[in-house]
Amino acid sequence: MDLGLKGKNVLVLASSKGLGKACALEFAREGANVMLTSRDEEQLSLTAEEIKRETGAVVTYKKCDITQRNEIDELVATVVEKFGSVDVLVNNAGGPPAGTFNDFEDEHWQGAFELTLLSLVRSVRAVTPNMIKNGGGRIVNIASSSFKQPIDGLILSNTFRTAINGLSKSLSQELGKDGILINTIGPGRIGTDRVGELDQMVAEKKGVSAEEVRTSMESGIPLGRYGEPAEFAKMVVFLCSDANTYITGQSLLIDGGMVKAL
Repeated sequence: MDLGLKGKNVLVLASSKGLGKACALEFAREGANVMLTSRDEEQLSLTAEEIKRETGAVVTYKKCDITQRNEIDELVATVVEKFGSVDVLVNNAGGPPAGTFNDFEDEHWQGAFELTLLSLVRSVRAVTPNMIKNGGGRIVNIASSSFKQPIDGLILSNTFRTAINGLSKSLSQELGKDGILINTIGPGRIGTDRVGELDQMVAEKKGVSAEEVRTSMESGIPLGRYGEPAEFAKMVVFLCSDANTYITGQSLLIDGGMVKAL
C-alpha cells in the first residue's frame, strides 16, 4: 500500500526517544521529511543522525520545551521555514509524575496540565492555520490506555489523557470541514524506557524485581507480551497518511488486547 507520505512534512513532538522516536523513524522510512524535537539537544542530534543513516530521509531537529507557548510557535515556524508546510503533527509528551491523589499539590496539577494537555492545545493552534491554507492535514495525539481504563497510581495521567480524548473529539468536529483529520491513540504496555521506569516503581513498592512485574503484566495481555515501539508507530503513520481518508475523531488502543473496556 502506498501511504502517500513521500515528501510530506511531519512534526513529531517529544521525539528524541521512546514512542516519539519510533514514530519519527517510521515516517522517515516512508520518505517523509521529519522534524524532531525535545528538550535534550544532544539526544536529538544523535537520534536525527541515527534515523538519517537508517533511512536516508530528510531529518532535522529543534530543541523545544513544549510547556512554553513561544517555543512551540517558534518550532512550527521553523518547520514551515525549512519544509514549506506542516502536513502532519504528532502530539506527544512525557508522562507526568506517578502517584495518588494525596501525593500532589496545586503546582503538580498545574505542571501536569501544561505538559500533557495545554502543550497539545498550543501545538494544534500553531499548525492548523498552515494546514488549512494547504487544504488539510493529519494530527495524531499520543495519550494512554487510561482514557479507556484508569491506571492505578497514575492519577495525573488518567485525568489529562482523558481530557486529550475529549478535546480531540471536539476538534474533529470543528476541523473536518478544513480537511484535517485528528485521532487519539492510547498505547498499552509498549516496551519503552517510560514503561520500564513504571515497572521499576511497582517492583520497589512490592519488593520484587522489575522482571517479575513485567511477567505479571504480560500474563494479563491476551497476546502475552509487551508491544514493540515500531508496532505502535505503524498505526500512527497509517492514520497520518493518505491511506486514511475517513477516520477522524476516534480513540484507538494499541495494547495487545490488554484493556477490557468496550
